[in-house]
Amino acid sequence: MPFKRLDRRIFLRSAGVAIALPFLDAMLPAGAAEIEAKKPIKRMVLIGRSYGLHSPYFFPEQTGKDYEPSRYLKLLQPLREHFTVFSGMSHFHANTHFPEVGLMTGVHPDYMQAGNIHNSISLDQEVASHFEGQTRFTSLVLGGGSPAGGGAAWNRRGGRIPPQQSAIAVFKQLFLRGTREEEAREMRDIRDGRSILDDVRDQISSISNRISHADRARLDLYLSSVRDAEKRMQQDEAWVKIPVPKVDVPPPTDDFGGVELLKRSRQWYDIIHLALQTDSTRVISVWLTSEAPPNIDGVNLVHHNASHHGQDPSKLAQLALIEEAELRLLSEFLEKMRNSSEGERTLLDNTAIFYGSNLGNASSHDATNLPVLLAGGGFKHQGHVAYDRKNNKPLSNLFVRMLHEMDIGAESFGASTGVVTDV
Repeated sequence: MPFKRLDRRIFLRSAGVAIALPFLDAMLPAGAAEIEAKKPIKRMVLIGRSYGLHSPYFFPEQTGKDYEPSRYLKLLQPLREHFTVFSGMSHFHANTHFPEVGLMTGVHPDYMQAGNIHNSISLDQEVASHFEGQTRFTSLVLGGGSPAGGGAAWNRRGGRIPPQQSAIAVFKQLFLRGTREEEAREMRDIRDGRSILDDVRDQISSISNRISHADRARLDLYLSSVRDAEKRMQQDEAWVKIPVPKVDVPPPTDDFGGVELLKRSRQWYDIIHLALQTDSTRVISVWLTSEAPPNIDGVNLVHHNASHHGQDPSKLAQLALIEEAELRLLSEFLEKMRNSSEGERTLLDNTAIFYGSNLGNASSHDATNLPVLLAGGGFKHQGHVAYDRKNNKPLSNLFVRMLHEMDIGAESFGASTGVVTDV
């Protein structure tokens, strides 16, 4: 039954008070509600990896859409219209391993001093904060950081969000419904947790007037964490009552740990694809790394040692085999996303996928000219966009562009100085 269109300026009036209504679908012009409903769901995936990519094998020599593919990009050529490679971008962090913790935050270099790091919110969590409550999981943080202590996801206060490292546990969380007893216990745990938080909050309020300004600031920070936890609990309670999506895929039986880089990476890619396809979440970050030989023919070095090659031809040869294997997996993942339809578009069209590393040249711990690839997401991809490799453009400028594509009107992010307009 069609409804009569409402005036956008309608008010509720009582006792001399006029209250404006929120904007409703009924206020849209004829046909606009249907157009709004057909808008694609936008998603974001951030993929971070350790030890850079060997630049001569990754970056093309030519710019634009007609570039001659480099050794590594030949593996992605069936998808070349769906991604852009950027050279000459970085966060201007000091040359050492620790910039890993700032890859997805773009925090200003002044806050990235060795031994004294003050981080800020990561791109995935900024996006997730705008999608709260729309999916069962506001975001997924997967994989693991390197021995340098890094990782992909950081909250608004600059605290690291521990990644989920068990693919078995993540799959169960996403797609396997527990027994009635387990569900009832989960609901009790949620409600007990909320009552505990209420009790803690009351105790803090009772002492807040008896402490110094500095201590009050620390308590305010703590209370904001309490409020975040409460919001998550309220969301969890609502979603516990909704059945998990069913997928015709067997659950993983092995987590592989840090031993099998390629098997573990493929496992994460498969879970990411399923999570997005079932709209279980719209924001995912994953860190891919391993500290063991990657089980590739011709490779007996761990990834770290191969990346610190010092121009040794034998190490470079092994590094190339490792990085080619990783990019084949990325190509498989992007192909799977492209083959998943969503209405008139594909899952790849609707998902902005960032792939990058904290180092441009791991052998010299150089944090400039980072390997950056942006795929999917509705961008106007340009093949190879090259900036000055000595005077880099802030990578955070690309992050601002990615926020805009997610319909988030940010003026800045991290240490940005503007916005990338090339895609």
